[in-house]
Amino acid sequence: MDFWINKRTIVTGGAGFLGSFVIEKLKERGCKEIFVPRSKDYDLVENESCKRLYKDAMPDIVIHLAARVGGIGANQSSPGKFFYDNLMMGVQMLEAGRRAGVEKFVSIGTICAYPKFASVPFKEENLWDGYPEETNAPYGLAKKMLLVQSQAYRQQYGFNAIYLLPVNLYGPGDNFDLESSHVIPALIRKCVEAKYFTAVAEAGHFEPSRSQPQPSITVWGTGTPTREFLYVEDAAEGIVLATEKYNKPDPVNLGAGFEISIKDLVGLITKLTDFKGGVVWDTSKPDGQPRRRLDTSKAEKEFGFKARMLFEEGLQKTIDWYIKNRRHHSF
Repeated sequence: MDFWINKRTIVTGGAGFLGSFVIEKLKERGCKEIFVPRSKDYDLVENESCKRLYKDAMPDIVIHLAARVGGIGANQSSPGKFFYDNLMMGVQMLEAGRRAGVEKFVSIGTICAYPKFASVPFKEENLWDGYPEETNAPYGLAKKMLLVQSQAYRQQYGFNAIYLLPVNLYGPGDNFDLESSHVIPALIRKCVEAKYFTAVAEAGHFEPSRSQPQPSITVWGTGTPTREFLYVEDAAEGIVLATEKYNKPDPVNLGAGFEISIKDLVGLITKLTDFKGGVVWDTSKPDGQPRRRLDTSKAEKEFGFKARMLFEEGLQKTIDWYIKNRRHHSF
């Protein structure tokens, strides 16, 4: 596409889960000059590193995906770090980008920025109607400040910064580390590992003991909250389309426009993994936000984005990827 010809583009977080798909989309469109800063070379929490990054890469476009992310447990255990790291990365990358005269800056927010009891489906104009859900409020508010900064810089400096609000992502290459993963990869890993344990035990390779994983899985909460999930390749397409076509101050949701209860999600994943063990609901753990579903009409209207992956098909692709790669990765 002509938009990307001779465009030098920074993709922070480009080596990560979402970033790897964004990079592929950019290459497909003919973007040849893509700079992916690695954390060992550029600590974006530090201002001097951000300034050095712009000096080294000399970008026209910045797609800021880098973030400290995790599930409810990770957010609860490190709320200060989630707040500080995400706030400082975003604030400094935007300011350094403005000073460097970049043509366009794309900020990626989070559904966690929405109020805990926002009307469903979440509309962009509801973003300031209340406080976010407590377990991930520090993360959500830190990312929300990028919207404030983007709008302020557009107003004062004419800086072309846009802000996108993706819903929970999933797909091949996701984070399957149980200490920091989100719900879908965590459930997939638990089901696959419990099933594997059962198969090995039945083959007589060892006697199950209390110290070894048992053929049942434990899931946090009551199962009643609902969530919406966006396949990672769809999210990447939405981000690239917005980069090409959207140039307004208002935030835009990126989602699939559906919701599923955690209980039904567990049932679907156990079916797709052929896991036949028990499910234990740990109701001492928090549920998180009661409901999540986005109004996705603005993205379709403004830059023609609509999610294409069917949820069950996307889950199967994610499960297949994990089974294929679980022995080759340290999750």
